[in-house]
Amino acid sequence: MDMPKERRVLIVDDSPAIRREIKEALESEGIGVTCREASNGLEGFRSLLDKAADLVLCDLVMPEFDGLKFLQLVGSRPELAEVPVIMLTAIGDVDQKIKVLSSGASDYITKPFHAGELLARVKVHLKIKTLQDELRQKNALLLELSTTDGLTKIYNRRHFLELARKEFERSARLGLQLSLLLFDVDRFKEINDTFGHQVGDEVLVALCRAVASSLRDYDIFGRYGGDEFVVLFPQTDLRAALRVAERIEKGIAAIEAPEMAGGRVTISGGLVTKMVRHTDLEALLKTADEALYRSKSLGRARITPAEE
Repeated sequence: MDMPKERRVLIVDDSPAIRREIKEALESEGIGVTCREASNGLEGFRSLLDKAADLVLCDLVMPEFDGLKFLQLVGSRPELAEVPVIMLTAIGDVDQKIKVLSSGASDYITKPFHAGELLARVKVHLKIKTLQDELRQKNALLLELSTTDGLTKIYNRRHFLELARKEFERSARLGLQLSLLLFDVDRFKEINDTFGHQVGDEVLVALCRAVASSLRDYDIFGRYGGDEFVVLFPQTDLRAALRVAERIEKGIAAIEAPEMAGGRVTISGGLVTKMVRHTDLEALLKTADEALYRSKSLGRARITPAEE
């Protein structure tokens, strides 16, 4: 596997001559690295915080701020946990090498080093870093695919229910209020039949953007199925949930859909606040669904609170 271009290497050493030697050895071999330098551990740590690196070559013994202190600082920052550090040491003592590795170094090279050995170790650790980065990206993509709806990019039904059940249990345990809004798009089948499924998809995407912009950071928004959506409002009573629901209605009403010849998008919804009779999330959803159908029977384009 080829390494990507421009892998970034930070060289931390108090000797300008050694920094120059390392930089020339790496950059002259055409392995696609760019090097930057720091003269001590503290300067190197600040450089890492300012700009990411794919590998650090750090001298162990430096005045004022040595390699072990550098490793300690790097280890204190979670965002730097995946950056490999090769320690450069003139000390051949086995106990010292064990201490270096135990402190967080990925490898060590004994000085004076051979340029060929230095290059080989750098290539190995950059390759490992590349593989780890790719694995993290793939895992993040898998997580996104497993938790979000492919079209609208909001939570899918399974993940919404997973989060909502946890929030329901938390509210029951701590005696907190909890509200839920279930809604669908009015006459969505007609939109699909008249203007085509692509327009229908565009309407759903625009609707989700409008809803998301109306929600608070801690609200939970998911696609329940087809054109049906659900929002959970943690620690929220009916009055506060109604205010958010009104913002949602206004946001959706403002959606411009030129493909629909000026037609407006509206929703029908049911809003419920958890009461004693709601022993689980399913009971809460059932009550919201009943209120949603009352909205439809009253002529659509409205959100109806559930009857207590």
